[in-house]
Amino acid sequence: MTTTVAERFAQGFAALNKDNLSQLAELYHEDMVFTDPLHEIHGLAAMQAYCANLYANVTHIAFAFHHCQQLSDTEAVLRWTMTYQHPRLQRGQPIAVEGCSFVQFRGDKVCRHRDYFDAGALLYEHLPLLGRLIAWLKRRLA
Repeated sequence: MTTTVAERFAQGFAALNKDNLSQLAELYHEDMVFTDPLHEIHGLAAMQAYCANLYANVTHIAFAFHHCQQLSDTEAVLRWTMTYQHPRLQRGQPIAVEGCSFVQFRGDKVCRHRDYFDAGALLYEHLPLLGRLIAWLKRRLA
């Protein structure tokens, strides 16, 4: 069974950790663009700096990819769950956030990566004051 470009990307991304971030160069083009609800990053060097900072500030982070759908030779959608632990969020307990990525390829490397996820579930709901406010708002709107 052949592996699609999207599946190879998902496997490589899931294998990343603080000690092997140089492998981002195997996944992304030099002139790549990454966008999520909180960031927009241009270029591989900026992506490597962003990931280094991310991995330095968490005690654990892991991505589990659930579905990779190759849409064409140059586009794919990937569904995932990110689990992370930060010492100052949720008393250091694991936080799981589901999301999906739309990726565009140039050859076998990603040139455009757009993540979609609930920023509240990722961060805001776990901040002491803001988290209580969001919980109160959710109760009021239910």
